[in-house]
Amino acid sequence: MKADSAFTTSAISDITPALLAIGRDGFPQALIGALRRVADVGHCMVFSFAGPRSAACLLDVGNIPTGRDLGIAYSEHFHRTDPNRDAVFEGQARTAPIVLPAFARRMYSDSYRKMFFDDSDIVDKFASAIWVDDTCFYVNFYRITEQGRFTRDQIQRLTAVAPAVSAAVARHFQRDAVPDSDPMGRLKALFATAEPFTILTGREKEVCLRILSGLSSEAIAAELGIGLHSALTYRKRAYDKLGISSQNELFAIALRLIASARSLN
Repeated sequence: MKADSAFTTSAISDITPALLAIGRDGFPQALIGALRRVADVGHCMVFSFAGPRSAACLLDVGNIPTGRDLGIAYSEHFHRTDPNRDAVFEGQARTAPIVLPAFARRMYSDSYRKMFFDDSDIVDKFASAIWVDDTCFYVNFYRITEQGRFTRDQIQRLTAVAPAVSAAVARHFQRDAVPDSDPMGRLKALFATAEPFTILTGREKEVCLRILSGLSSEAIAAELGIGLHSALTYRKRAYDKLGISSQNELFAIALRLIASARSLN
């Protein structure tokens, strides 16, 4: 249990720079840098769906030279034959991010396989998606032949951070997104005004804010001048009140609220 907690803490800490880069020009590079630390992701592409017949490529960053062409081809035609399509649209009613089924080449048509895997040298893929109002943000993580397929540990790490990454991508690409000059100030405002965070005590909020900043329980205790046992107790009480059990879920709640709370812009 302790090892799993340390594993999740490490993965979440790895993506913190990308979360703090939301709305900034450097977000794509911060994102791929974070994903490489998490699971040695080679390339990331983000698509949006405004409906079953409409797709757009929002981000293409990493080590696939033909990424731009793939983005265009997918947006114009191949999104209609993506085997993840049904799972993405079936998840529209969900309030939580969606982690898509594990990659298998047999899932794809011959023409899809040739363009997106054989000709592009892609050997593995992990994907997640999140709906914000009527728009879906579909996030894809790739590895090429030189890197080999994702290991089991890497898939676990991607699974741990996928909800937070998906919500961060959604927030960054919303039309009204503006650069955050004070991301921690935005989080403090969120905790002060938005449910369900308003039910937390002051100390529980302080602990949760530091969790979102990527600090370990030991570091939180030292920064707040309290014992480790107290820090863990405040964390447990906050998680119980929020109905969650992990840092991953805390990130997902915070980022979904940021993505929806336009009044905080």
